[in-house]
Amino acid sequence: MLRKEGNRLIREFDSEQIWIEPWGANSLRVRVTQARTMPMPDEEWALLPPAAPGAAITIDGGEATITNGKISASLTAAGKIVFLNQHGEVLLEEYHRNRRAAMEAFNSTIAGKSTETKPDYLRAFVSALEVDAREFSPILGGDYELTARFESNPGEKLFGMGQYQQPHLNIKGCTLELAHRNSQASVPFVLSSLGYGFLWHNPAIGKVTFGTNVTEWYAQSTDILDYWISAGDTPAEIEEAYARATGTVPMMPDYAMGFWQCKLRYRTQEELLAVAREYKRRGLPISVIVADFFHWPNQGDWKFDAEYWPDPKAMVNELKEMGIELMVSIWPTVEESSENYQEMVEKGYLIRADRGNRMMLSEAALYDATHPGARAYVWSKARRNYYADGIKIFWLDEAEPEYSHYHFDLYRYHLGPDVRIGNIYPALYARGFYEGMSEAGQENVINLLRCAWAGSQRYGALVWSGDIDTTFRSMRNQFAAGLNMGLAGIPWWTTDIGGFHGGNPDDPAYREVLARWFQWGAFCPVFRLHGLREPFKAPLSDHGGGKMLSGADNEVWSYGEEVYEICSRYMSLRERMKPYIATLMEAAH
Repeated sequence: MLRKEGNRLIREFDSEQIWIEPWGANSLRVRVTQARTMPMPDEEWALLPPAAPGAAITIDGGEATITNGKISASLTAAGKIVFLNQHGEVLLEEYHRNRRAAMEAFNSTIAGKSTETKPDYLRAFVSALEVDAREFSPILGGDYELTARFESNPGEKLFGMGQYQQPHLNIKGCTLELAHRNSQASVPFVLSSLGYGFLWHNPAIGKVTFGTNVTEWYAQSTDILDYWISAGDTPAEIEEAYARATGTVPMMPDYAMGFWQCKLRYRTQEELLAVAREYKRRGLPISVIVADFFHWPNQGDWKFDAEYWPDPKAMVNELKEMGIELMVSIWPTVEESSENYQEMVEKGYLIRADRGNRMMLSEAALYDATHPGARAYVWSKARRNYYADGIKIFWLDEAEPEYSHYHFDLYRYHLGPDVRIGNIYPALYARGFYEGMSEAGQENVINLLRCAWAGSQRYGALVWSGDIDTTFRSMRNQFAAGLNMGLAGIPWWTTDIGGFHGGNPDDPAYREVLARWFQWGAFCPVFRLHGLREPFKAPLSDHGGGKMLSGADNEVWSYGEEVYEICSRYMSLRERMKPYIATLMEAAH
């Protein structure tokens, strides 16, 4: 049965219910369930409530079309969905391979509607394969494994989908895991050379295959097929529609456009201040310096260890006098020895394990960012122990979150099983701090995260590409990762200049890597030096903020005079580029 309900086209057949409705200019949202008698799920995971453009809907017997500006969706009598642009050209169509298409043709002929007069995309295609475009396979507990199939155009080029550690900018032909890992951020928006953008609006763990014979999206556990599609005459028009649908970044503050100095890790307040003073003594422009992890007594305390960081407020004040902002690392890990562990367990603020021990990383549990109460709790600690001292940037690390073992079927969040909703975690991690900082009166919030999902950008998420190798091969992968991240709607992005794992400042071969990466880094959205250099420095003690090792020096003067001169020139160039960078950030905003 087909019917119109306001601007929405609805098809109900057997247990299936399809909704197609306008969702922003030139865009449609499609939702399908196998629970016709139940309300349609309305989670707006990434999508914002849309403006209400009018849609033209026509119903003709068992067929229907809905048009919103430059995009139309046609529903055949068999329930196949085909998307077309304003010129009547097919953008995307479902992959149907079953004999029900023959019944459609037969019924249409009986009704006096010869299939010979139909366009090819609406004509029946008879196949004995019995492969559905929308395959819901029930699993215990009431959810489904979902596979959605679309026809593949071999000449199509595809871009976006977030950050994957591979060199391919055009991801046609790739299979991508829809899951987050350290250095992998799944942001499931893809831009097509055929003139459409497609958002897989489902945070379930899964995968997508952009094959030459079929495009196949898979969710491991869900109750709905939910996606958004937009048509446009240019890539920019499509990207702008996607930004309106999922939100735009705040305006990047001026200090974030400069140079960020970072390493794993400055061990004490005095060590960090000495580096900042040396940058100023040399007359080098620096905007941000970073206190990395294990500056705390225990994981989950979210405060400085006073033994090594005795006066954070005085440190922040001195840095501000030098024109430098301090960013501090926040981890979601909570050790049993933390002063907050017991309260967080009692209130249900930690991620659970359905089987076995809940200690998921480094003998620590993980805070559950999908729980509104947990987000407010962690922000309250950060506000009292950091923000009150003038710290206005946070490094929200481990944002995937990272597990010692990526057994996604093991973990359970406040919002549901990891396999069902896990990919939403980094967006809600960013949201907790964004909302807290905004409520405190801060404008233009920016925080550094190691992961993102669709919509993360509206929470001030600056994403970096994680703990990557220190080689030219790794650097090459970041070119594709950064461009595809931007095309997936995350305009604030950066890397660890020089890579993360290793790299000896005295090694001539590594100095070459660092210098070239630094030159490229000057033209990235954020210009940030970081890494764990070799040889390592021993821990200062066996307790609290002193028990973690540190890497070798990682300042621009650590790599010899030739590299220093290169870095100095590019730091000055970056500073001169800031007015231009501001125009780009205004456009993204």
